[in-house]
Amino acid sequence: MSIYHYSATAMNGKDVSLGEYRGQVVLIVNVASRCGFTFQYKDLQTLYEKYKDRGFTILGFPCNQFADQEPDSNEKVQAFCTLNYGVSFPMFQKVNVRDHEAHPLFTYLAGSKSFAGFDETHSAAKILLALIQEKVPHYMEGDSIKWNFTKFLVGRDGNVLERFESTADPFELEPAIEAALQR
Repeated sequence: MSIYHYSATAMNGKDVSLGEYRGQVVLIVNVASRCGFTFQYKDLQTLYEKYKDRGFTILGFPCNQFADQEPDSNEKVQAFCTLNYGVSFPMFQKVNVRDHEAHPLFTYLAGSKSFAGFDETHSAAKILLALIQEKVPHYMEGDSIKWNFTKFLVGRDGNVLERFESTADPFELEPAIEAALQR
């Protein structure tokens, strides 16, 4: 099994097979416009621009499952990303990424790499952990997606190489991206 067995709906409403990304290194990220990690869009776009000519892409999947931090329509999400962060990497329509209504791609991703915990030295970690413990403590169980901006690095063969949690800033992924591009 690989990401190539899945498809998703692009922002323009067209169904896209992830097989279209065969041979590329892909970073799949669940995103939100009103999250404490939304600033990561800027760094994700920078990474995309830096590595896209070497066979790297980012796929953004908006999700409203975490404290209603992506309540707007797909059109407004697309406009927000473009106007505020210049996002030009592929964006898909909103999906659920955890629990019984999760998009099958995210069930596969979460099952491919275990949750290894948040970086508790990150400036937002204390707030994030307190919010989860107060509002949705069951989110910490198992390997499911815990919050917005969980990132999965996928190799050229379509298999998950690494999982990075919300508290991993995008530039921290560069060594792993470089290594994947050289395989």
